[in-house]
Amino acid sequence: MPDYVIKNGMVISGSGAPAFKADVAVTGDRIESIDKYNRCEMSNGCKVVDATGKIVCPGIIDAHSHADLTIYREDQNEVLKPLVKQGITTFIGGNCGMSLAPISKEHYEESKMYLEGFTGRPILSEIDWKNTAGFIEHLEKNGTLLNCALLAPHGLIRIDAMGMASRFSTSDEIRTMQRSLETCLEAGCIGMSSGLQYMPGLQSATHELIRLGEIIKKYDGLYVSHLRSYMNALPNAIDELVSVARNNNIRAQVSHIFWVPDLGIIGPLFRKAAGALIDLSKYWTLKVKLDTDIEKQLVRVFDMKHKGINVGVDVMPTTTTFTHMLAYFPPWVLQGTKADITNRLSNPRVRRMIKRDIENGDMKWPHTGRNSWSLNLFKILGWECTRIMSVVSNKNKHLEGRKIADIARERGKHPFDVTCDLLADEDGRVLVFSSVGEPEDSFTEQSIHAALKHPEVSISTDTILMGFGHPSHLFYGAYPKFFSRYVREMKMLNLETAVRKVTGLPAEHFGLKNRGFIREGYFADILVFDPETIAPNCAFSRPKGTPSGIEHVFINGHHVLDDGELNFDKMPGRVLKN
Repeated sequence: MPDYVIKNGMVISGSGAPAFKADVAVTGDRIESIDKYNRCEMSNGCKVVDATGKIVCPGIIDAHSHADLTIYREDQNEVLKPLVKQGITTFIGGNCGMSLAPISKEHYEESKMYLEGFTGRPILSEIDWKNTAGFIEHLEKNGTLLNCALLAPHGLIRIDAMGMASRFSTSDEIRTMQRSLETCLEAGCIGMSSGLQYMPGLQSATHELIRLGEIIKKYDGLYVSHLRSYMNALPNAIDELVSVARNNNIRAQVSHIFWVPDLGIIGPLFRKAAGALIDLSKYWTLKVKLDTDIEKQLVRVFDMKHKGINVGVDVMPTTTTFTHMLAYFPPWVLQGTKADITNRLSNPRVRRMIKRDIENGDMKWPHTGRNSWSLNLFKILGWECTRIMSVVSNKNKHLEGRKIADIARERGKHPFDVTCDLLADEDGRVLVFSSVGEPEDSFTEQSIHAALKHPEVSISTDTILMGFGHPSHLFYGAYPKFFSRYVREMKMLNLETAVRKVTGLPAEHFGLKNRGFIREGYFADILVFDPETIAPNCAFSRPKGTPSGIEHVFINGHHVLDDGELNFDKMPGRVLKN
């Protein structure tokens, strides 16, 4: 006798095949059967979930998340519950070259700055492990709210081998990284991620990544990368990732694809014109094909896939980027410890040097020179582009959600000086949003349409839920937004294809066994939603909404969301190991 029967729903399996009406029976942590089921009676302890008029599909798999930076905490249920409320049952963590292991002994202070600058928390004082095996052991012992699969973080592996050095690695250092990576994969990581727009990853040569790919190959893992550029050199950046995959015959993944053009001296004129169109888009949107460059790259990537180079892609349903503010600074500023960086930001002479490098930045491939880093968004998008996402001190909490340029006008200072002052105040622990104009406008949204509607591109959140700050609305409603705006309203793709993009597609590419599909014998990660009412109920300005239409969520057979009500009597998630 099953524990649950989800009755009378339209089942979408996750494969892309047409929906069909059936009952889904769950016993323990597995799907027992998919058929009409009439033997279930409440008196025998079987619970019935009425899914009449609803979609029954696999739980959503978030292909790119940083929830691993929170899931170790005792309060993970409270902090990460927005993910469950939007239908996520599994996430891929350890992205952008960052996770919570390995922690370097020799370069401890640099590891600390690297992690705490991003998370805004004294993480290394909260954890009692130094390697990936210890991290996974902690998760398995204490339990996890969601299923999680971890990628070995290239950034921490590189820091362990050579600190935050702004140079290419030596052969000996690469061998040290290979040994460290093998330890991570042996512990259960499903592959390796890199963050090639960030220090220290941006100082790595392609040769280093190819050599690390040799170790990934041994474990049938995959290489996932926040690319070296999402600007004019996007084709070069994709070619670099492909070269790692091709040379080692491994799978690869392009993280959160987007495109921001570097227009050089005409950039300010472009931003002014775009700003007018963005303002107009509040009332009427000029239809312009802004996704041509992404479309070209997707054609290239999936043509290569047909030829045997297995590369996947994911995209966030947003045009507003978010990261830590120090990533917008020249790489030489970020060398050393927190004290070293704070001293540079506080020194008037060094500030002038930093500002000069930002204003004169020449973003040439491969972006490893003194002022050629590609994430120089202050130059590409202008000083008006950035808003404060989160700070740590109470002193500056009132600035969260505000534009740096507006704060600068109030203080009678240049935005660069306000930025440096804030970073010095917060010990570098500042997260920011950036956008061409007003966040989430329907004009620039057209730049991601090609990726959103492509059947082979997964959808991701890039979740950075820390329990404070002004979070992205994606952390609360990315998938309800995807289904309501792009599937129901704009009709970019049908429901079966949309479900596959967020379930079966990432499950297959990331090698998650017996997950991502409604099939007998598969793990019971299940979502029941109403396609007519699903909506995010949140936006950039009010990010903490509760989605509508998400009615039931099962994780490994545990009914964690029942008619929209959370039930965390147990920690239902698992670490999905290689």
